[in-house]
Amino acid sequence: MAANRPPFYKHHLLILVAFIAANIIVSCSRSQQQAQILSIAESLSYDYPDSALTILDEIESSELTVDSLKAKYHLIKASIHDNQGHLMLSDSSIRYSADYYRDKDMNRAVRSATLSALYDYWVKGDRNAIGQLDSLANIDNLPDSIAIFTLRKRAYWSTKLFDEDGNRPIIKRLISIDNDSSWQELYQFWLHLDYLFDNQTDSSLIILNKLIDKAILDRSDSKQFDYEYEKIGILEELGRYQESLELADKFLEKAHGNSLEHYIHMWKSLNLFNMGKRDQAIKELAKADSCAAMISESEKGYYNSFAYVLSTVFEYHNTGRIRLIPIAEINNRQKDNLFRTQYLQQESEQNALKIENKRLSLKAKSDRQMAIIIIIILAGLLISGLSIWFALDRKRKTIEAEERTETLQKMVEELKTSTAPTIGQESLRRIMLRQLGIIKMVAEAPTEQNREMLRKISSVDRNSNGPLVNWENVFEMIDSLYSGFYSRLHELYGSVLSEKEEQIIVLMIAGFSTKETGVITSQSAATIYVRKSSIRKKLGIPEKEDIMAFLRQSIPY
Repeated sequence: MAANRPPFYKHHLLILVAFIAANIIVSCSRSQQQAQILSIAESLSYDYPDSALTILDEIESSELTVDSLKAKYHLIKASIHDNQGHLMLSDSSIRYSADYYRDKDMNRAVRSATLSALYDYWVKGDRNAIGQLDSLANIDNLPDSIAIFTLRKRAYWSTKLFDEDGNRPIIKRLISIDNDSSWQELYQFWLHLDYLFDNQTDSSLIILNKLIDKAILDRSDSKQFDYEYEKIGILEELGRYQESLELADKFLEKAHGNSLEHYIHMWKSLNLFNMGKRDQAIKELAKADSCAAMISESEKGYYNSFAYVLSTVFEYHNTGRIRLIPIAEINNRQKDNLFRTQYLQQESEQNALKIENKRLSLKAKSDRQMAIIIIIILAGLLISGLSIWFALDRKRKTIEAEERTETLQKMVEELKTSTAPTIGQESLRRIMLRQLGIIKMVAEAPTEQNREMLRKISSVDRNSNGPLVNWENVFEMIDSLYSGFYSRLHELYGSVLSEKEEQIIVLMIAGFSTKETGVITSQSAATIYVRKSSIRKKLGIPEKEDIMAFLRQSIPY
């Protein structure tokens, strides 16, 4: 029945709830996809950084709405750039990760803070970044497994910058706590460099010889070559010139034309000069210059920074003069290279900012378009909901009108057929059919169908004049037929029951059905049900107990 259907607001609410639920599901699904992509990229970030970055590019950072995913994204991206050896120009958001993880995840917090310090050093030139790493590595109760990452970065920086102050204890700490065998050899090499630049060449040579022996044992020709090349310079520093020359000749015999040939000739030149063999030293330096003619300009500048010093020393011994022009040329070239590097870095930063601004602009445009689409969809849903409600409401009213007409028809027929005098409830019912406003109710809605009903009702009793509804007479009849029922009802419950509720109870006593009660009182059947529930609540009648049974007990009649 139409009266039992949910009203419009429920239909509309269901539509909105469904729409919101769909968006939540889509959002959850998107977040889950982002989480899966981040997990895959993180697992590849160390061993396969290029592949990890390709996977990470599937995520648009501005679309990350979950804080944990956003922090993880910036951490992984910065880690990838660090593993690739890039300058981390676009990783300023690593600070967001450090702030997010500070009190949530110690491991990720330390890694994020370490990478943030790297960013400050490489991009901003902040020398305090090394001090930041020291502070991170010395946090109270920091597990060694977490401190290793920061200690590695600290040791690498100090080695790269030839900053031996405080580096040796860090390297030794790494050797003692890091069980990763692949790193132990690198720690030994860093320790060798630390001793070397601290003028403890003997200790440096001891470590280097061990590394050479290990490379021979492991049959690693490339590592053996690197370590023995380092040994040429250490032997020269120790004054063991002949050994250094022999090792250099060994390199030239086994690997003629290798990428370090110009440096090997330069080491030979230095050894020969220190041995007093100036003419041979000059020839070796000329060979070094000849080999260096084939290298790149950037590498040549680095080579010349050493070769010109030797040339200046040789010239001084030959002429007694020192010329600064060649050294000035080197310094100017290095200065130019520095300016060029700074310019390229600034240009890269500006390009990165332009790309980011363009991306944000496109994202904002896309968001506006999406917002418009969502508004259109919501407007469509609202219009559809209103259309559905109007259709359902019209159908409900039509059904109610049909039910009321059907009920009226039955009541009119009852009046027509019941012509003999009756007593008791039937007499009351007959009288009330005339008294309780059937004609008035039909007359108030002057449709063609109601006019026909009005004619039928009028033909039942043409002598009906005066008020069509007189509830006082009805209440008197109820009291007369049912031993003062209405008076006692009003006395007991008149303070809690409304007039409409008293009328409904009286009609129930008189034997009228819910539909008939609705027609007589000009209310819908649904409203009658609601009022009956209100009566139960006010009178304290249990839901399963019949109202009339309760009244018979509390007000016998």
